[in-house]
Amino acid sequence: MKFNIIARKYDLKDDVRSYIERKLSKLDKFFREESSARVVLGTIKDNDYIEAQINASGMIYRAEVEDKEILAAIDKIIDIIERQIRRNKTKLAKRIKSASVSDNKLLSGASYVDEEADSNEFEIVKRKRFTVKPMSTEEAILQMNLLGHDFFVFKNVQTNEMNVVYQRKDGKYALIESVD
Repeated sequence: MKFNIIARKYDLKDDVRSYIERKLSKLDKFFREESSARVVLGTIKDNDYIEAQINASGMIYRAEVEDKEILAAIDKIIDIIERQIRRNKTKLAKRIKSASVSDNKLLSGASYVDEEADSNEFEIVKRKRFTVKPMSTEEAILQMNLLGHDFFVFKNVQTNEMNVVYQRKDGKYALIESVD
């Protein structure tokens, strides 16, 4: 696993760096290909903050944790990411299993019903349509704040592409752009 460890307003010691690398390396067993990890450490008020993102096999696993002790936060973040990986692998295995059974008839002629399958796991409960107006990023942020939303979808005047602005937990704004 390749590591990119960044410290923001935090004194990163070698023992903490090696602890992060040792703990994250244990997640390599889940991936066939080389994976990369980006870890950001910082301090918010009196708590230590850690944000980890692992890119592996085309998937992105991400978590962030605040705790008074950085080593406890690292352990929590490893647990969260490992849970995400296991959940994703279980979903993939279920999809492969259900795809391999093309119909629900067994060799004996009886019908097969998978009671564990969560068919409504990603059920869409509301659909919303709206017209997208070309605007600048600043206009989109103003519009988002006026509506009281956490994010806003708009067509960027400069790039003529669909973008999303959102407000981060630290109160600053972020822009999501598509990359080909």
